[in-house]
Amino acid sequence: MSGSELAVRNASWKTGQGKSILQPVSFDLAAGRILGIAGANGAGKSTLLRLLYRYLKPGTGSILLDGEDIWRMSARAAARKIAAVLQEQPTDFSLSVREIVALGRRPHAAGPASGGRRDAEIVEDALERMALLGFAKRSFGTLSGGERQRVMVARALAQEPRLLILDEPTNHLDIRHQLEIVALVGSLDITIVTSLHDLNLAADVCDQVLLLHEGRTIAHGAPDQVLTPGNIEMAYSVQARLERLAVSDRPHLTFHL
Repeated sequence: MSGSELAVRNASWKTGQGKSILQPVSFDLAAGRILGIAGANGAGKSTLLRLLYRYLKPGTGSILLDGEDIWRMSARAAARKIAAVLQEQPTDFSLSVREIVALGRRPHAAGPASGGRRDAEIVEDALERMALLGFAKRSFGTLSGGERQRVMVARALAQEPRLLILDEPTNHLDIRHQLEIVALVGSLDITIVTSLHDLNLAADVCDQVLLLHEGRTIAHGAPDQVLTPGNIEMAYSVQARLERLAVSDRPHLTFHL
């Protein structure tokens, strides 16, 4: 896998009733880099992600992947390049874990028949990377929320995307699997855009952070330039203090009302 360059140009979105949810936003993300999208509930994070994985069409502007507007691609071509892992997962699938992960290969299929040895190897590798080989025959609906989340990440990896969209990827996960997801995100050679509530995690994992408030961009850039006490107070209406951890000398944010 390798990443694609992402360019967002004045992309905005309104509801059918005309309510503005996302004001025009623009940014560039180099291939293989990680962008974290942060902001309070209602800031427009999920709407922006939906624009990026082609669920919503921008009311204005465009989303470009390697210079090509994703809405000029066919749905299948876009699915070969863009994968998304969402917060809420269905629980009523009667398919096994392996069958769910194998769905990630569907955009690459030339016809109704399944792929063959290469597809099977890709699915096996995705299961292994997410520590799911022991769950491969389990019904998806019998899994816990955290286990389902790992299955959907594995399905996205099996898709071999060039752009991976993660909506709160550590949601539902215990501490061990949160750390595993964070390590995985850092190791992937693809372009990643993720929404994160944990600002310290965003600072540790992301190359860039985009901070939103009520659908508007407050700041965009390197984490230490964006996650300042002033910007955080504007975005979250809380006081923030920047400290340095004695063990690592890394900056660490603490919050209070």
